[in-house]
Amino acid sequence: MVQNQNQSIINVGAIISKFKEFLQSNTIGGFLLIISAVIAIIWANSPWSESYFAIWGSYLTIGVGEFSLSKSLLHWINDGLMVIFFFFVGLEIKRELLVGELSSFSKAALPIIGAIGGMIVPALFYLALNWNTEYVRGWGIPVATDIAFALGVLAMLGKRVPIAMKVFLTALAIVDDIGAVLIIAIFYTSDLSIISLAFGAGILILLIALNIFGVKKPAIYIILGVFLWYAFLKSGVHATVAGVLLAMTIPVRSKMRKDEFLNKTKPYIEELESKASNNSKEYFVKNEQDIFGYIGEFSVDVQSPLYRIEHILAKYVAFLIMPIFALANAGVVIDAEALASAFGSVSIGIFLGLTLGKQIGIFSFSYLAVKFGWATLPSNVNWKQVYAVSMLCGIGFTMSLFISMLAFDYPSAIVQSKIGIFSASIVAGLIGYFWIRIISKISKK
Repeated sequence: MVQNQNQSIINVGAIISKFKEFLQSNTIGGFLLIISAVIAIIWANSPWSESYFAIWGSYLTIGVGEFSLSKSLLHWINDGLMVIFFFFVGLEIKRELLVGELSSFSKAALPIIGAIGGMIVPALFYLALNWNTEYVRGWGIPVATDIAFALGVLAMLGKRVPIAMKVFLTALAIVDDIGAVLIIAIFYTSDLSIISLAFGAGILILLIALNIFGVKKPAIYIILGVFLWYAFLKSGVHATVAGVLLAMTIPVRSKMRKDEFLNKTKPYIEELESKASNNSKEYFVKNEQDIFGYIGEFSVDVQSPLYRIEHILAKYVAFLIMPIFALANAGVVIDAEALASAFGSVSIGIFLGLTLGKQIGIFSFSYLAVKFGWATLPSNVNWKQVYAVSMLCGIGFTMSLFISMLAFDYPSAIVQSKIGIFSASIVAGLIGYFWIRIISKISKK
């Protein structure tokens, strides 16, 4: 009986351990996006479909009198909540530019050139079908890659995927994000307000000055960031660009140097070691807890503000912001009209751009870059794996959905774009997944 109980405890412990690993992996982010999108589609086509559109269309006012904003819940999500997502993307971009895979020309050349091809060719596919039509503004939809979904697919493949391949995909997707942000800022900007832009420029200059003069308090940057967001919201430049610009001003240098941290913590660690040898108790006494607190404070000071903010935001972006965005934007009524629009020029243009354009653009540009000596393949990555990455980059979802909401303001085009994005992302994910499984089996033989 006791043995059975022990066995049960072991099994439960193993299940909990596996679940924690699952939560900590990149898979969960893509998994939650899929669940949110499926719920949105089911809800939009259920007997309660009116409530779906009514909720996101309901208005929410924040502020008082002249200093208030009144927008639909959908707009608060797309123009407000998604600013945090773009802020997080901006932090990733800055980190990669300073210390990551984009920190030197030799590292950055291949993902930059590959990403450029992965933006140009999909746009050409779309334009070939929609040139001189009212849908031409949608050319930016198939240029984006959903990094959460793509890395989620790689995570599901486990040890079949070398680390170098994951790093290459991440760097490629980061460059892709930079391109998407620039496209949004330049091509999806409405009538400009010079006064609001000037106000935003003033705040941005102040943020840069704070960084130069060594101000490390994240709260100051976040508070000013709210004013920067408001200025861009009123300027005509999409508010999410403010998130990326704010991220560029976040200090990357820590308050305390590494050698200073080691010197300050060394006496406390030595004291803990002496107490451990003289105390057989398994719990910690108050004095030891105080020591942990001091070391914890020093640990915060030695971490850069950029790292701390990025680390805090990672879970909120993956587990809250992106699923809410998917839930609010993925809902589409699948009726006879929608099914007919699946074969419209917008849907087909997006589908071909993501599934074929991404593959052709990324792989061909990468191949030519290496062929002409402009870049080199990462170690432990071969051309079959580069082709697999180019397939996975056809998963557009989050950023593609976002751009589609900026490109079109009439329902029929939005429905077409959603169908194209959903179908292309599913196909790109599946073919990328099975291609990697196939090439991994071949390499083992």
